[in-house]
Amino acid sequence: MSTDYRNVFIEAAPDCPATEGEEPPAGRGNPTVARLQYELLSQAPYEMSSDDVLFAVHAARTGVPPSEMDEARAAFFAKDQACLRASPLGKRYGWGTHHDGEGRVALYGLGTAEYERLARDPNLGHKAAMKSRR
Repeated sequence: MSTDYRNVFIEAAPDCPATEGEEPPAGRGNPTVARLQYELLSQAPYEMSSDDVLFAVHAARTGVPPSEMDEARAAFFAKDQACLRASPLGKRYGWGTHHDGEGRVALYGLGTAEYERLARDPNLGHKAAMKSRR
């Protein structure tokens, strides 16, 4: 099961407390999921798909050895995975994710001209990150 979107802009959640894109804190000891996702996407826009990002974070947090990456990725995606709509980046930290025609992802912060342009682009599918509260 893939979590990839194509030609879609996932906007920050309607109940997101941030008014602009905020860098997630590093966390104590191990980096948080939000921080790992932020680092991957901000350092390499449009180089990874949603699947790539989600698995890279899982591998980093669980210590998957390089020799076992292929097997671990297959096992990871053998079960349903939450897509980037459930990411704390869009739910808490004010980031939208643009998924291009090949499924590659980049981050855009609330309040930026590029975020607003993507949010109004009629050629893209539009979704919102999931709300934190019901």
